[in-house]
Amino acid sequence: MRYFTIFTRLALAAGFLPAGYVKIIGERFTDLHNNQPMGHYLEALHHTGYYYTFIGYVQILAALLLLIPRTVVLGTLLYLPIILNICILSLAVRFEGSLLTAPLMVIACLYLLCWNYDRIKYILPFNSPPALTLVQDKKFPKWFFAVVVLTFVAVGFTVTHIYNLMPRNTLTSCESQCDDSKNPEACKIFCESIHNKGQDLDKSLDQYERAVQDKQKK
Repeated sequence: MRYFTIFTRLALAAGFLPAGYVKIIGERFTDLHNNQPMGHYLEALHHTGYYYTFIGYVQILAALLLLIPRTVVLGTLLYLPIILNICILSLAVRFEGSLLTAPLMVIACLYLLCWNYDRIKYILPFNSPPALTLVQDKKFPKWFFAVVVLTFVAVGFTVTHIYNLMPRNTLTSCESQCDDSKNPEACKIFCESIHNKGQDLDKSLDQYERAVQDKQKK
């Protein structure tokens, strides 16, 4: 489990180092066009000036703190609100680029906080628990890793099935899901609204629902 914890720290750090560097040098984070819902957000974020750069520095700082054993807790406490915000944003705009990774990274941060509970218990609003006695157990923690695998599968299945309609990153990719849709014509209207007309996600979903209702009336 120590090796798994080290891997978790390295994986989280690897997620923020390149993302933070891109912001620090002032480049746009992705090549999504502005009509795509996440593209709308990232384009506006890119034009916020030093706020955009500030986010990059904070991401780099959180990643570096995770790499240092003595500062893991501080790095996790800094990392968690950032990735939680990214997770909620990804779910809100249905951005498949981080729809799976962001929730898993939130869970990874919570795991690190649990792993380091003995170091953070004193700042929690509870009575200090008695000191824990460590018991050396050399057995492979099969149940722990079974839960890890089940969590990965459960999160992956949930985020890939929670929405029946996704904006995707391009018009072609968006329309590729229309063949399996119950109403392909309404699905294509949704995709064109997103990628050609630049409508936001809610308005595009409203147009989709109206197209479905109009076809049902016919």
